[in-house]
Amino acid sequence: MEAFMNRSQEREQAFILLFEKEFNPELSLDDILEMALESEFMQPSEFTKKLASTTIDNIGDIDAKIRDFASGWSIGRITKVSLSILRIAVCEILFLEDIPVSVSINEAVELAKEYATKEDSQFINGVLGSIAKSL
Repeated sequence: MEAFMNRSQEREQAFILLFEKEFNPELSLDDILEMALESEFMQPSEFTKKLASTTIDNIGDIDAKIRDFASGWSIGRITKVSLSILRIAVCEILFLEDIPVSVSINEAVELAKEYATKEDSQFINGVLGSIAKSL
């Protein structure tokens, strides 16, 4: 039985799944989801699964977009937390057309405020704002 979550909580779970994948690149998303379910750490919603899988399926295009707009920053220099947040937001912006770009940016900044530093949230806001202007 799926507990009701709002979109912010669903995004947070997708972020956690992607963050976990950063440390376990050899595992598939299904493996990570299965471990999360077994440990009862989370009960991912359909949106959480869709967001995480769409991000992973399009990681090349998403990382290219981040590289284009994170001026002076290589993907390897961006913290794993910030990179996971950026990837989710860029995925929403590029591939989930039913979500307003401003919502994706705001949600990413809120995640960064919770899981990263103030500088990270400003960096994420700047990168996403530049991507949004380019569309």
